[in-house]
Amino acid sequence: MSHIVTIQTQVRDAAAVAAACQRLGLPPPAERTVRLFSGSATGLAVELPGWNYPVVCDLASGSLKFDNFEGSWGNPAELQKFLQMYACEKAKIEARRQGHSVTEQSLSDGSIKLTIQVAGGAS
Repeated sequence: MSHIVTIQTQVRDAAAVAAACQRLGLPPPAERTVRLFSGSATGLAVELPGWNYPVVCDLASGSLKFDNFEGSWGNPAELQKFLQMYACEKAKIEARRQGHSVTEQSLSDGSIKLTIQVAGGAS
């Protein structure tokens, strides 16, 4: 039996953040306080390509803090790529933690299909 799942992402897992960064060829995330245009934020900082300021992941709340001046200081598509990779990596971590196997397929529209095989059950 096949199921379609929609995920609303909250960024709470440092290992999944690191895996997403590695997968996208980004520098490893670092726990730090960063200066944004109008203030500062503390958390796991992710350096996105072409962004003037890092994206800061507040793992306790699951929220992101960033300043891209409505796309002028960073392309929102880069943030969407990061969130997609984070969600994918987090889903794989959780499936494997429960003893399931995971296969991944990149689709032509840019989405990612994960198939999770439940041990002794249907996919």
